[in-house]
Amino acid sequence: MTEPRLDSTDLRMLEVLQREGRITNAELAERVNISPSPCLRRLQRLESDGVVTGYRAELDPRKVGLGLQAWVRVQLEKHGTAVIDRFVERVNACDEVLACFALTGDLDYLLQVYVVDLDHFSRFLLDKLLNDAGVADVNSSFVLRTVKQAHALPLHHLEPR
Repeated sequence: MTEPRLDSTDLRMLEVLQREGRITNAELAERVNISPSPCLRRLQRLESDGVVTGYRAELDPRKVGLGLQAWVRVQLEKHGTAVIDRFVERVNACDEVLACFALTGDLDYLLQVYVVDLDHFSRFLLDKLLNDAGVADVNSSFVLRTVKQAHALPLHHLEPR
């Protein structure tokens, strides 16, 4: 699959959309200095090409009662298809897991987990993650403070030189 060609106007649109997903087409067009009709056509092309994959609201975890964030490193017992499939199925069924990454190196997976408190984390770990999921080892780190958390992807590498 080839990457869609993105010109400087597309890149400006993407930068604005990553910061302000609810911006109107008229406001977006004004920001990138094109008229609304071509702006809408470009946006529709970016969506249909899969460059823009969706829009969302970002919530403050603490304001919705999720006071504890953990990064959980997981090593599986075995690496057979059945064990991996069971683990992936288990993780996908857990609302507490916001992201799960398969890794290279010593560990197999890294999970980003949000829970109410340490008791909730304990129940999540013992009842959901470790319960027959083929997990050999787990190592957890709790976030004390978020120093930086960007949601916008860097796009400067796509700019013409």
